[in-house]
Amino acid sequence: MKMQNKNSPVKGILLVVFAAMMIIPFTSCAKKYTFLSSSVVPAANGYVKLKKDNNKNYIIKVEVSDLAEVEKVQSSQTTYIVWMETDEGNVENLGQLKSSTGFLSKRHTASLETVSSYRPVKVFITTENGTNVQYPGEQIVLRTDTF
Repeated sequence: MKMQNKNSPVKGILLVVFAAMMIIPFTSCAKKYTFLSSSVVPAANGYVKLKKDNNKNYIIKVEVSDLAEVEKVQSSQTTYIVWMETDEGNVENLGQLKSSTGFLSKRHTASLETVSSYRPVKVFITTENGTNVQYPGEQIVLRTDTF
């Protein structure tokens, strides 16, 4: 007489639940876009992470390393400003890059994290004289390809 395994439906359900739990974190991860090489600051590199939150806003995180001090790039400018081009064709000022030096390291890093209700299609960084500028200047330091 053969015994039937009564746990097989339960095992199947558990396997499906486990598979779903493994897939969900990968589908909710942020997308990462790297900056293109720059002729203005050739040593600089970085990326933009883009993620949608529960309110359908976009969380935008910018990380840049080996970025020269802004005064060395253009002496008349005082700050790096991050901009985004939206899917509607507008250009928005996302804010100032906050720079720092790593602990026990001379490597310069800069970052910015912000939220926008508009979907970005491109992110770029300019040198500006102040933070309250409405339009980007001509000196684009870093930029991404179109997302």
